[in-house]
Amino acid sequence: MVILGPREPEVPQTEGFDLVPAAAYHGLFIGGFFVEMSLMVNRRIVTALSVAVALVWSVALVAQKKDDKKQSDAQKKEIQDIVRFVDGVTAGQPAPNDFGLAWVHEDFLKATGNKEYIPFTVAYDPSKVTGSSVSLYWRVVAKDAPGSASLAIPADAGKKDEKKDDKKAPPRFAYEDLNTITVTPGQTGPARVSRAFTVGAGAYDVYVVLKEATPQQKNAPPPKMSLIKQTVTVPDFWTPDLTTSSVIIAQKIEPLNAPLSQNEQIERPYALGMMEIVPAYDLKFTKKSELSTFMLIYNPKTDAMNKPDVTVEYNFYTKPSGAAEKFFNKTNPQALNATTLPPAFDMTLGHQLQTGQAVPLASFPDGDYRLEIKVTDKIANKSLTRDINFTVTAG
Repeated sequence: MVILGPREPEVPQTEGFDLVPAAAYHGLFIGGFFVEMSLMVNRRIVTALSVAVALVWSVALVAQKKDDKKQSDAQKKEIQDIVRFVDGVTAGQPAPNDFGLAWVHEDFLKATGNKEYIPFTVAYDPSKVTGSSVSLYWRVVAKDAPGSASLAIPADAGKKDEKKDDKKAPPRFAYEDLNTITVTPGQTGPARVSRAFTVGAGAYDVYVVLKEATPQQKNAPPPKMSLIKQTVTVPDFWTPDLTTSSVIIAQKIEPLNAPLSQNEQIERPYALGMMEIVPAYDLKFTKKSELSTFMLIYNPKTDAMNKPDVTVEYNFYTKPSGAAEKFFNKTNPQALNATTLPPAFDMTLGHQLQTGQAVPLASFPDGDYRLEIKVTDKIANKSLTRDINFTVTAG
């Protein structure tokens, strides 16, 4: 991995607390059939996000810290080439897309220091990569930011100039980073890559670049590269209002034996503390699969013991082609309160409230569905809903 510059760590949220594990249970589906559901809560994972965001750093493209490993001249030149390339595109130059790079998905979770944590995924065609690796660069620019100037490493970056250092302009980008992707030989089909950034609430343009290394031989063809721009609007989770993270649809959730290192975390942004979520990007499921959801609930009101009183309902609706949707079924509501949470759970200490379901789809007829997740804060007498559209097929 190529480090662009000094990394200032996010201040982690205060120590979280693990929810009492809820055993898988059989809940009655209204309408005459049963499905097995798991609440997907585990002692080891409720603190996940606060641990994860402590390993994600906002970076600026400036000289290395003294204790960082020095970059080679070739690495510095690659960084310069990529940054100049992006600067050129933002100034109006055409953007090539030699690898079929495409934006797939993003999620929003609460970070620390009034910021939000945004893991995102892009896809590309690995068969179009000439070598065994490509550089991946991502830049996040606020929509209301002044015109961005290149922050490429100057040729004399290694020379000491204290007066010059004192007059450095602040970075114009909300976030940027770069590392290397290893491409598996013979890989077919689209390859997905996930990374993340932390920014405050607001609208941003995210520039993502894939670039092959510049050939050292003279008269060699130019390196292949791709650039895409995606606009994202980051919600504000730092208000007093009841709100939630994105609803993450999981292909699977796996426990980790230990938290990841900083470099591993950057390359696996859906690893949250002691668990790792493998997102499901295609919301078309067969009857043999499950619909698994994961979500964090923010800012519920609390009682005198600093515990919330929240219920979460999962209601399924069918969406027949050409007809109005109809209620299909629902699971038993989840209760998150002083009775179901452990005695030491305390929202004022940063303990996080999470919810989820794993619903087998064997009994779902083929068709399109909408899952409505309704979160009700009984103390504040407020509710909100989140919707997920998905399809079930015979497979």
